[in-house]
Amino acid sequence: MKRGKKNSSGEIVKRVNWSDKIFSGAVLILSILIFIIIAYPLWFVVIASISNSNLVNLGQVTFWPKDIRFYGYQQILEDTRIWRGYGNTILYVVAGTILNIAITMPAAYALSRKDFKARNAVMLYFVFTMFFSGGLVPTYMTISKLGLISTKWILIVFVAINTYNLIIARTFIQNSIPEDLYEAAVLDGCSHFTYFMKVVMPLSKAVVSVLVLYYAVYHWNDYFNALIYNSKAENAPLQIVLREILLLNQAFASGNGGVQGGYGQSSADQVKYAVIIVSTLPILCVYPFIQKYFEKGVMIGAVKG
Repeated sequence: MKRGKKNSSGEIVKRVNWSDKIFSGAVLILSILIFIIIAYPLWFVVIASISNSNLVNLGQVTFWPKDIRFYGYQQILEDTRIWRGYGNTILYVVAGTILNIAITMPAAYALSRKDFKARNAVMLYFVFTMFFSGGLVPTYMTISKLGLISTKWILIVFVAINTYNLIIARTFIQNSIPEDLYEAAVLDGCSHFTYFMKVVMPLSKAVVSVLVLYYAVYHWNDYFNALIYNSKAENAPLQIVLREILLLNQAFASGNGGVQGGYGQSSADQVKYAVIIVSTLPILCVYPFIQKYFEKGVMIGAVKG
């Protein structure tokens, strides 16, 4: 916006900068296009899950559902594998996230202390794991020696701490919690543990919320570790069940041991779309409640320091 000139009555008349308006309009149009590109596939899955699969396969379902039917959701409600997978996934998400936070935050606090002389060496050890690893075979051999193969524990303790999340938490504590608070706590007789629990953790709600989101989404979407380190169906998370339905075309087992449960491929397609909705809905419901902490925690943890 350019500076305006005074008119005859002494009022300032602002001159419009058309280049700014054109730029703002272009950004708005581009943002709308990007939103459509991202949102339409999600919307298509929703309408395809309640539409006649024959019409979907013929390309007649584009923006609105046609011949609405809830057969896919009905099959999901009746299938025990889905609910067993849901139960396992919820267990892995809750227990795994609690373990992640219980390890990440104390480690971040210790590495943020300037009086911890070995903090740089320890941090280098963590950062080293971001670029180099032993590989899949040595990892599998190690887990096998520990007796964790095909157990629920491996999907809880695997990746107990993420180095990137550790860096975010450490940077947050360094730059957001004044050192004066620790000095005051020491004068009151607080130990490091008391100071961490009663001062650091309450003041770290923003970054903790971000880490909970990161870890929970990781555990919810994790299927590779379950695929490699688990062979028991009773331990399979929801994503493995989803993988079987989408990739292996094993929608639901019938009473005689067959596949597809007595219905055709078109009905199986509707079940696949319904499973996608069911598997992503919980994360979509949880995210709005911690969204307000997301930007603040990421910016403080990633930009400063």
